[in-house]
Amino acid sequence: MIKTLRPKDYNEALHIGHFFRKDVPVLMDLTQLTDEAARQMVDFCAGLICGRGGDMERLDRRIFLLQPPATPRIAPAHIPDLAHLTD
Repeated sequence: MIKTLRPKDYNEALHIGHFFRKDVPVLMDLTQLTDEAARQMVDFCAGLICGRGGDMERLDRRIFLLQPPATPRIAPAHIPDLAHLTD
């Protein structure tokens, strides 16, 4: 299972951290955030990755895949909604 989140403001970082800590891969779509809020969210996720392990992959300008360390790696081509990004 991959959890897709489309935060509307930085306060929703709590949800991203919640799912990541539960070892659920998170597809983070930042297209609805301002540039400043998107930058803050990426910084938060970089800290989350650094502190908890795992990986963050940029799939598009404002779409990121966060993969916890305990889960098998997911290729972007295997995410149905994002198959067009790997072409």
